[in-house]
Amino acid sequence: MGQAASQSVSAAPSAPASCPIDHSANKPAASSSGPAKCPIDHTSKSAAAAAQAPAQCPISHDTDGLNPLNQMPTLSQAPAAHQAVALPTERETSSIPRDESSRWEYPSPQQFYNALVRKGWETPEEHVETMVQIHNFLNEEAWQEILKWEKRENPRDALPHLARFKGRPGELSPKARFWLFAGWLLPARFNTEPPFDRHDWIVRRPNGEEVRYVIDYYSAPPEPDGSPVFSLDVRPALDSVGSIKSRILAATEEVWANFREESKRNSSQGAH
Repeated sequence: MGQAASQSVSAAPSAPASCPIDHSANKPAASSSGPAKCPIDHTSKSAAAAAQAPAQCPISHDTDGLNPLNQMPTLSQAPAAHQAVALPTERETSSIPRDESSRWEYPSPQQFYNALVRKGWETPEEHVETMVQIHNFLNEEAWQEILKWEKRENPRDALPHLARFKGRPGELSPKARFWLFAGWLLPARFNTEPPFDRHDWIVRRPNGEEVRYVIDYYSAPPEPDGSPVFSLDVRPALDSVGSIKSRILAATEEVWANFREESKRNSSQGAH
């Protein structure tokens, strides 16, 4: 189904959409020439700490004392030590159903900052709210991609729920490994950058069946004005017969759609 099985995060059908936040007023001069990377700047982390530990998600995924639904610790709303800028503690409610009567909530900017501090990443406090907006935007787009897959299985109006999820930063999915290998062989054609994050989401269908989805988050080259662009590869994990069938059907649909489009284009050119 190509390197990005799901549609790139987009705001217009004719071009990949950038993040909804305008960064043109504060973009670095060389932003359009640098390689794609995680939207969170980790360069201020000390060199000694960086040498001792691999890059990873700012939110701890250790198994001790975690909420089993999201594999995250309870994050404090209290200001961090030496924090100079007050950050909002309000949490935004997502569009993602948690169960029949509630929806998941995103961490507040203060909680997000505390997670960064917990990992030793010295992030400028004035940038945290923008980071949270990007984080929420990407997860909303991921859910929309999941709904597209689920629509094939359940065309009725009943919506699935996100039962639980787990961040797996630093763990490349088999598909991500394949595309990295393809990029190594043919760098002019395929992406050579690994995803900057990975999540596994467990979706509960209306009939009670649970399906695991893998989400790889990629950065793409920024817009000319410096605004970041992202691409999400969202698909059911190949761990059940039903998911394998869904992946094959989706790939077949894409191949036939491309074939029909190419045939239509060739016919149009022949008519002239």
